[in-house]
Amino acid sequence: MPFSSMIQEMKGEIGAISRRGLLRSRSHSTGRVQRVEEPDEAAMRESSWAHVPPELLREVLAKVEAVEARWPGRGAVVACAGVCRGWRGAVKEIVRAPEASGRLTFPISLKQPGPRDAPLKCFIRRNRATQSYSLCIGVTEDVFRSVALADDGKFLLAARKYRRPSCTEYLISLDARDTPKGNGTYIGKLRSNFLGTKFTVYDAHPPCAGAVVSKGPSAHMIGSAQVSPMNPPPAGNYPVSHISYEVNVLGSRGPRKMNCVMDSIPVSAIKGGTAPTQTEFPSSNSSPFASVPFFGSKSGRLDSSGAQLTTQNESKVALKNKSPRWHEQLQCWCLNFHGRVTVASVKNFQLVASDESAPTPSNQEEDDDVILQFGKIGKDLFTMDYRYPISAFQAFAICLSSFDTKIGCE
Repeated sequence: MPFSSMIQEMKGEIGAISRRGLLRSRSHSTGRVQRVEEPDEAAMRESSWAHVPPELLREVLAKVEAVEARWPGRGAVVACAGVCRGWRGAVKEIVRAPEASGRLTFPISLKQPGPRDAPLKCFIRRNRATQSYSLCIGVTEDVFRSVALADDGKFLLAARKYRRPSCTEYLISLDARDTPKGNGTYIGKLRSNFLGTKFTVYDAHPPCAGAVVSKGPSAHMIGSAQVSPMNPPPAGNYPVSHISYEVNVLGSRGPRKMNCVMDSIPVSAIKGGTAPTQTEFPSSNSSPFASVPFFGSKSGRLDSSGAQLTTQNESKVALKNKSPRWHEQLQCWCLNFHGRVTVASVKNFQLVASDESAPTPSNQEEDDDVILQFGKIGKDLFTMDYRYPISAFQAFAICLSSFDTKIGCE
């Protein structure tokens, strides 16, 4: 049987199980119909797909995971994880985090560090009318070919801009249609100062054991002992990055100078160590992803091994933008984006490890490894390429800072 037919048959069985559960909730309720959070486990156990021999199941799922390397094909891997608990456990064993696989499969992948070997190539669409931004990954190898084919790509994250009296905020969500705080898809935000020269990236969930939640005077620390399935960490503001743009006092036109400190990533991650990795979203009744844990660890929420703890005294990763060079013939500032950027813009940048974070001292910036690259390719279309040790969420938030108006820099 072709695998596409198997997926359709599994979806049909899951739909029938959900409908039976909905009818039961309707018969027990005298008011509105109650929403069923999960399919009936008893009915799911009766499904023929739940009784596939484990050895055969792992072999089939391993082949599916290897073949479906890009979206929309990766949707088959997600569908397999939704069949039943047995299939979900097998998928958890097979699918690797982006650091090792270079693939984005589940929502939690967006909070995990990118690949070490090669950057993940994404693009950002800007909607000026709604002041919203969408992060996508192309379904074809070349983003320019995707644009030519009117391909919207696979949606990853959305952000919406909100102006406050003293600052600007960008709320980041897993749902393109709903970004306000308080819903189950909100995962973080970017906040600027009045001048647009300093930004702070906040994660809605603790990025590592020992993370400090910032809630004004009541800020407190979340320890690893507090993070457990029975005591999930509350959604809050956990600072994970501070971005600063150098103030242009003289008002001269030229490239921006920016620095970025990753509060949740130790400097050892750049020098061959490991960066903190979130393993699943905290349990919440309002979260649609609460029942889909992937890349599980013994802690249940965070990989809290000794190598991944970021202490208060440990140095943090510091990034800086690579300085462009003046091109005499073109009469403009230039950077080598390796064909990924085609339109000149003050927003374009490449971030590399600063001198303190670099693994080896180097006097030639041209040889530095670019950790995050952002640039313009159309009126409202930009490329975003990121790699280890930052995640898609962190990279997206940093790129959003480049869109904001900077009174003190321009």
